[in-house]
Amino acid sequence: MNDETTELATVTRVETTNERTGTSADGEDLAVLAPAAAAALDLLADAIKRGRADRADIVEALKTAGVHEAFASVFDAAAERVMDEAEDPFDFDDRLEADNLSGAAADIRRAFHWL
Repeated sequence: MNDETTELATVTRVETTNERTGTSADGEDLAVLAPAAAAALDLLADAIKRGRADRADIVEALKTAGVHEAFASVFDAAAERVMDEAEDPFDFDDRLEADNLSGAAADIRRAFHWL
């Protein structure tokens, strides 16, 4: 008996260059993981386009999976990194950059709140 699956793909792990070679350059993991995250979102968009789910089912699935929290956490982490690297925590430019990143995270969460 042939069991058909409705899964498009299952991503179990992303291997970085550091894991393969034991070396790492600054930002290398980010250079590998960011495109992988974008590709995963593209797969999700493609699955939604080809599927038969209605708007409510799609939104509920995204909320249940925590897509908005995962995406917002990227901006939160970037804001935290900016402030951690700031020589002066009261520097206007650094605080503005961190505030903008935090604001983007809040906007993502707010968008899902209204869906």
